[in-house]
Amino acid sequence: MYKINKLLFGTSGIPLSTEPRNTLEGIKQVKKLGLDSMELEFVRNVNISAEKAPEVKKIKEEHDVVLTSHGQYWVNLNSLDPATLESSKKRILQACEIAEACGVWSICYHMAYYMKLDKEKVYQNLKVALTDVTKQLQEKSLTNVWLRPETGGKLSQFGDVHELVRISQDFEQVMPCIDFAHHFARTQGKCNTYEDWCEILQVIEKGLGREGLNNMHCHTEGIEYGDTGERNHVNLNECKLNYLDLVKAWKEYKIKGVITCESPNIEDDAMLLKNSYWK
Repeated sequence: MYKINKLLFGTSGIPLSTEPRNTLEGIKQVKKLGLDSMELEFVRNVNISAEKAPEVKKIKEEHDVVLTSHGQYWVNLNSLDPATLESSKKRILQACEIAEACGVWSICYHMAYYMKLDKEKVYQNLKVALTDVTKQLQEKSLTNVWLRPETGGKLSQFGDVHELVRISQDFEQVMPCIDFAHHFARTQGKCNTYEDWCEILQVIEKGLGREGLNNMHCHTEGIEYGDTGERNHVNLNECKLNYLDLVKAWKEYKIKGVITCESPNIEDDAMLLKNSYWK
């Protein structure tokens, strides 16, 4: 797996300004915009074929753009239904196979729902399922893409920062995907100061060492929330998320990796974050 030696900024999916709007042109447009990365959105289906993947990899290498991916929504590694559990594993493996062929650096998932079970039981169920998934990834030689459990924006979803660090400690190919807006939402807006953002980074550094901060796949966007957590994504300037203090924390801890913007105006807020970071 290659290392990223600074903090990169990019879009969740093809930039809105891309014409014609397809993956290859999206990679080129990212570069034209002065951004650094693009997330392949496999959330509803893996929409790149095995035949097309090498061309995606070629274009991303020619334009020096880092690719990440967001895997399918239809995954629950804590499902009590054996059929759902097995189909979830298959979806992850299918996406990882295409992602690796595309030259994707890191793929994230909302991996589990608590299903009203004890959180420790959920953790152990997820660990068993991930043991099988990572074993199959190794058997298929799909070892160049990081597999990332992501912060859950809803209180029903697995994935606070402590859980993400813990599961990453248990697997060589697993690291967290930190969605700072989801943390903001699942804490009902209580996590929103410079000190709060620094605390998240401190938890990562304590649990995963400096390498945890040097190997970050992150999401940031505007967000609205209710009693159960995340409601929907909005633009950064349309919500109360304190992104300037967040950017300040990134700079203070000198994190490295990729910041993917999931705001509706994806490239505008991606540039806002990048410009705020480098000013």
